[in-house]
Amino acid sequence: MAAASAVRFRLLAVAVAAAALLASTGEASVHEYRGLSFANKGNAFILHAGSEGLYAASPANATAEDEEDAAAAADAFIRFDKITFRRPEDVNDSAKEASSAKVQILLFEIEDREMIGGSAYGGQKAICCTSDLAKLGACTEGSVIYRPSKANPGWPKLFIASFDGSDLIATLPSKTIPITKTGMYNLYFIHCDPSLAGLEIEGKTIWKNPTGYLPGRMAPLKNFFGLMSFAFVVLGIYWFYQYMKFWREVLPLQNCITLVITLGMFEMALWYFEYAEFNETGVRPKGITFWAVTFGTVKRTAAEVIVLIVSMGYGVVTPTLGGLTSKVVMLGGTFFFATEILELVENLGAVNDLSGKARLFLVYPVAILDAAFVIWIFISLAKTIGKLQARRLMAKLEIYRKFAIALIVSVLVSVGWIGFEIYFKSTDVFNERWQYAWIVQAFWHVLSFSLLCVICYLWAPSKNSTRFTNDASEFFDRKDNLSLIRPAPSASKNGWSLSSAPDAKATTGVNTVTSFDEDDEENKRE
Repeated sequence: MAAASAVRFRLLAVAVAAAALLASTGEASVHEYRGLSFANKGNAFILHAGSEGLYAASPANATAEDEEDAAAAADAFIRFDKITFRRPEDVNDSAKEASSAKVQILLFEIEDREMIGGSAYGGQKAICCTSDLAKLGACTEGSVIYRPSKANPGWPKLFIASFDGSDLIATLPSKTIPITKTGMYNLYFIHCDPSLAGLEIEGKTIWKNPTGYLPGRMAPLKNFFGLMSFAFVVLGIYWFYQYMKFWREVLPLQNCITLVITLGMFEMALWYFEYAEFNETGVRPKGITFWAVTFGTVKRTAAEVIVLIVSMGYGVVTPTLGGLTSKVVMLGGTFFFATEILELVENLGAVNDLSGKARLFLVYPVAILDAAFVIWIFISLAKTIGKLQARRLMAKLEIYRKFAIALIVSVLVSVGWIGFEIYFKSTDVFNERWQYAWIVQAFWHVLSFSLLCVICYLWAPSKNSTRFTNDASEFFDRKDNLSLIRPAPSASKNGWSLSSAPDAKATTGVNTVTSFDEDDEENKRE
């Protein structure tokens, strides 16, 4: 939980943010276009309209001879729906009459990216055909340069929406493109005419996989969250059974663990229903997403705080946190708000809603707070173990040693996975390994759940729960060290001396060595 999620240090996003932003533009299978502007790239004006992993349609629906029949029967497709382009009214008449007044729609699979663009005489690569290339007969001036793919016949696909005469609006006819090959598909709107500056676009495209509208890199997460929901239910049944069985012995710490398990059950269930709804409609259900994010943030914050106060020895070594209570609450509250804002932006907005710098502005606070939790946890844990060793409270010390081992293992695993994640994303700039991207996100949920299971095992309610509270610590501490402080016994009628003088001697034949079993019985009688 805390160590696993904290060591992740969202700084990972800092290291690979550029690569991630190049790879995708959103997480919606219905891409709506309104109020978007074209960016000037070289000699072209480009709008990145979508990038998603799509699985090939089933063979039965992908082998129709007629393209229209194949499109109608396809269960994996990209559909263009009511896309219109409006140019500014203040464009002069000569520009309106220009034959190059057209918008070109380029759709290609990422493996065919080298088929896009060209250069004359080995110069700088251009997207739009230049006069030099036109003279060579390689393309038509003012058109997008592309070459047919040998590996994927019929691709890339290029469509044109032209402005007729002085018309202000150009329309792309609605059409459906069946997907016959699994891959990462990219869609760009491009124009090569500077007179179309200020061009506005409206409409949408719909991207569908054979199993639904979930983007390919997100589709496996639906089943994953279903499995995680089941895992939390199993853990919850075990924990609540122990809780009800030993409810008289329940500690405040165990109540906190109960809260984390309950929040986890709600979080996983909400994510599952969110993905299921997304898969059905192609649009993220913002209400369910908001509550899934909020439950997850509350759970994560509660988990971090619980691990911290456990490391401080709350309820075991010390009955209160004293002056540290306000600092723990302040850190937890700040962490909650920073994480909530970041998660809402990431899950309710498209990736390109924020620039890289704006995203880092949200990432940095979470990374710093995560680091603060980790440092504080391990410093506090070292102090608590030291106190237990000094007091020779062996039962508690054994629990804390196991807890420390679990945290250390989670840290090592986290560091190793961070290294893998950096390598995975930095070497996959174009998101060609999109089919495995879901594993990166799923791993952190599995690691957090595993650490939660360890904590539930170590602090499960039992008949001996109260033995590990701070109230009982002094009694057990005194009992464990009774032989070190008890005065020497002397003879009496029952074989024991009632004198506590240092020079008192035991009656001959009386054994002066006491056993811990006898001490137990004496304490029981008292």
